Amino acid sequence: MSVTPPQPPFKRVPPHTWTALAWLVGSALTFLFRFRLPGEAQPAQQGVLFFRWDGLAMLALATVLAFAGGHRLHRSPLAGLSLILLAAVGASTTLSVAEIPLLQFVAADVAVYLIAASRPRRTGLAALWLALGTLAGYLLTRLAFGWVVGTSAELTVALTAVVAWLLGDAAHQSRRHAEQLREQAAAQAVTAERLRIARELHDMVAHSIGIIALQSGAARRVIATQPERARGALGEIETASRETLSGLRRMLGALRTPEPGRAKESAPLDPGLGLADVDRLARTTTAAGVRVDVRWLGELRPVPPEIDVSAYRIIQEAVTNVVRHAGTGSCRVTVDSRDDELAIEVLDSGPGGEAAADGGAGTADGGAGTAGDTAVDSTGYGLLGMRERVGLLHGEFSAQPRPEGGFRVAARLPVPAGVR
Repeated sequence: MSVTPPQPPFKRVPPHTWTALAWLVGSALTFLFRFRLPGEAQPAQQGVLFFRWDGLAMLALATVLAFAGGHRLHRSPLAGLSLILLAAVGASTTLSVAEIPLLQFVAADVAVYLIAASRPRRTGLAALWLALGTLAGYLLTRLAFGWVVGTSAELTVALTAVVAWLLGDAAHQSRRHAEQLREQAAAQAVTAERLRIARELHDMVAHSIGIIALQSGAARRVIATQPERARGALGEIETASRETLSGLRRMLGALRTPEPGRAKESAPLDPGLGLADVDRLARTTTAAGVRVDVRWLGELRPVPPEIDVSAYRIIQEAVTNVVRHAGTGSCRVTVDSRDDELAIEVLDSGPGGEAAADGGAGTADGGAGTAGDTAVDSTGYGLLGMRERVGLLHGEFSAQPRPEGGFRVAARLPVPAGVR
């Protein structure tokens, strides 16, 4: 079971804490700038109202408004921002300045950023215009009373609000894009899992059904004249049925109870099959009436499990198509184990390939199926499933009629360096 990693510490801080910190830092610097610091001829800012009781009372009231606005940001962002802007206006009246200073507007900038980052763009734009409108209204009010205004300084403060909105909007768009990518990845994972289950079901059931069909037909023909042979065919049918049922049970068990710490899509559906089972597959198919000659070239060395299972499934499906559709009594399977790849080839000389030739040859390199696919596999998914397996392993695949007659299925599966 996967565990979601905890968020970084700064993301766990509530929004009102950021606005409160911004207001407190701005107030602390404003207080500090009222004194002559080392190296200065005079204090950076002056104003007699700042140290009077009425000035301190207004600063305290502004602080209460700023904190209350920060708490309302989560429930009602524009109302909370309005309280913070009102606090900035009130605090500036005790500072003997001609504009709303930047230090008193930092909390409003933080609020604009938080709204733009967490709310729809329309709400973020409304917050920006509310902040800019407050700055403009402050200047127009002072002009209406004939007071001096600090237009240049106020334009700088307005620029910080615009920058705060741009950063917040960028964060909002980035989060939306990340959510879309996660949704797309989840949808692709579900589709890939459905295709994987479909391939496993097809490969598991199609071969067994083909063997059962051959054996049951043989038993029906000889049951009156050769009861012993019919009994043997029925035994083969029973064995194939039990193996298929066992495989289905393993598949359902893998889907229901994946290993701890592993996702369902990575749990093997039938982990017991591989190239080591090719000879047994050949014996079973030969006993059903279609002789399978297996040729091993090179030294068969260990390969990754996904290559081992896919190679077996490709051979199994190709042999199943021979049994069901080729109309021949034999086929040849060649497995060539090379240094950097595993090559597989299944050849038959039956007339079924002629129908495939009329419909068009199969494509290579994991391409889409053609009309020839259904001529070889009546379900329409056999060659497609093989192409998907090879494509997932970045290999090459071809399935097409042979010029001399019959059909050829070939696959090349690259083996990662270092595995050998």
